[in-house]
Amino acid sequence: MTFFSKKAAFCLSLMCAGTVATARADESDQNPQGFLEGATLNVLSRNFYLNSDYRSPSPSGKSYKAEWAQGFIGAFESGFTPGTVGFGLDSHAFLGLKLDSGKGHSGTGLLPVGSDGRSEDNYSSGGGALKVRASRTTLAFGEMMVEAPVFDTADKRLQPEYATGFLLNSREIDGMNLQAGHFTAFKNQDSASGKGNFSGYGANTDAGGISFAGADLFTQSPVGGALYASTLTDTWHQYYANVHLKQPGVFVDANLYHTRDTGEALAGAIDNTAFSLSGKYTVDAHGFTLAYQKVNGDTPFDFVGGDSIYLANSIKYADFNGAHEQSWQARYDLDLSTYGIPGLAFMTRYVKGSQIDGTHAPKGGAYNPFDAETGTYVPQQGDGGRHWERDIDVRYIVQSGAAKGLSLQLSHVSHRANTAQAGDDIDRVYVVIQYPLNLGPL
Repeated sequence: MTFFSKKAAFCLSLMCAGTVATARADESDQNPQGFLEGATLNVLSRNFYLNSDYRSPSPSGKSYKAEWAQGFIGAFESGFTPGTVGFGLDSHAFLGLKLDSGKGHSGTGLLPVGSDGRSEDNYSSGGGALKVRASRTTLAFGEMMVEAPVFDTADKRLQPEYATGFLLNSREIDGMNLQAGHFTAFKNQDSASGKGNFSGYGANTDAGGISFAGADLFTQSPVGGALYASTLTDTWHQYYANVHLKQPGVFVDANLYHTRDTGEALAGAIDNTAFSLSGKYTVDAHGFTLAYQKVNGDTPFDFVGGDSIYLANSIKYADFNGAHEQSWQARYDLDLSTYGIPGLAFMTRYVKGSQIDGTHAPKGGAYNPFDAETGTYVPQQGDGGRHWERDIDVRYIVQSGAAKGLSLQLSHVSHRANTAQAGDDIDRVYVVIQYPLNLGPL
């Protein structure tokens, strides 16, 4: 997943209904919209079936998990009141309904699971953000989705993830988008509460929150990039850099992260550098991608927020981010609109990771904790870890008529790993049907 395609790799383009409270910083301040004149209201119907077939014992002891659910995501985005400083409001509401599940196969992430191990019949949530705009700068405060390389909420299940805090977005300089944010409360994808915790492989947000700042650079040029930095309270400082080249038929993308522990180092000592390089060549209906990814450090490349990893080999199931891991990807895309079927696309890819060694992670840290029962330290991953993942994806979006915008996505994922990698041997099937009710301007 490249810098530009990270969100799109799983979500259809129609999932824009979940992008509530994003700043409209590129609107012209000379022609200010009114609060209602510039408002839009949209509802996204999302029908989701997920089946995970474990070919090795799962952590929950279940041989498979399978659930089917229906969700509705409503999004209201106001315009701004007239004047030098404009005010607005964005809000969202969600309703999730269980269509099929049971105690023996719950826990897919589509529905909340109660204390009895059964999925809830339904759940709902809502939230919103106040926003203020001056010139081409917008400040939003409240609950929202966030999209930045060092903190990115995910939209991979029935309900999107949300974070509560503030987000500053500025486009005062042409070709540059500046962002800064601070977030302290979170709503997970299967939760009705805004107090959920975002957890990574060893780090989490229990102790405080996450702050970040950065810039997308040369956004209107063939050669562009990005620079970001973040701080997770008493856990780490993380830095990110991107450079990419876009030419007709060619896209080259490079990403680099560096993470160092800070403060009380709640996840333990961290000194980790991870990078990826990918290239895509497109000819007619065909796209060919090759990518390489490497993690240098005794701990995994860690992150909080479901999509906060913009490395090329972070894909549907695995992130290929183990300690010392290197991985390769080969991917093929086919756009069947060239063959007279507009809206139909096919993708398949294969990623293989190896050379994982988690045995040198600092003892007592989150990646090599002490087990009181055995009296030994137990690293998350062993020495000689390796795994592979194969994804197949077919999607179709109706292009015209009464059903215009209706989308169907069918995906199959296979992942296999040895014991040193410590991942699941799993086959997973996704079926996602979406229909956007774009009610448009009020």
